[in-house]
Amino acid sequence: MTARRFDLLIFDWDGTLLDSVDWIVMCLQNAAADSALPVPTAESARAVIGLSLDAALRTVFPDIQGEQVEPLMAAYRRHFFTRPLTAEDLFEGVEAMLGELRDEGFRLAIATGKARRGLDRALEQTGLAPYFETTRCADETASKPDPTMLHEILTVTGAAPQRTVMIGDSLHDLRMAASAGIAGIAVSTGANSRAELAALNPLTCLNRVVELPSIVRAG
Repeated sequence: MTARRFDLLIFDWDGTLLDSVDWIVMCLQNAAADSALPVPTAESARAVIGLSLDAALRTVFPDIQGEQVEPLMAAYRRHFFTRPLTAEDLFEGVEAMLGELRDEGFRLAIATGKARRGLDRALEQTGLAPYFETTRCADETASKPDPTMLHEILTVTGAAPQRTVMIGDSLHDLRMAASAGIAGIAVSTGANSRAELAALNPLTCLNRVVELPSIVRAG
């Protein structure tokens, strides 16, 4: 039997485990409209998913003034938190997959561009909190694609970089993984297309995250 390659599996959240990309795009667009700013296209809004909210807004609206950032962030949050989450918002089969991986001895973590308040709320409402050993959020550390978030997870868990893989749906996830010296696996269900993700040479590009167990079991 081939020894498996990875011990620690680090997941992105939005677009990887949770089917939320269209909702995030809508909230960004509505926040812009509320703030009398040009409404971004869906493509430009999707491109910043995975960044911290502050970094995302400054990227979408490069001419925004400093005093406009906080009200715009507040407008985004006001829209985003109107939607309660349930386990039905997860991609199909996600909870069962996480249970299988945990039962097989894999260690699970999350590295997300969400703020701590948002992730804790999402984990509670979807029931996934017990599956993860540790989590890191963008308001606690540097935003993706800076590798600090992954370095901190490695420090907390004691996992070796070469025994760790990042699983995500965005270019930010794959660039962060590469900068941290860990492997990356792409999932084409979120922010970036399969072609865009493949250009960064991940180990593989999954159609759905639930295909992951067969990859990480293979060694």
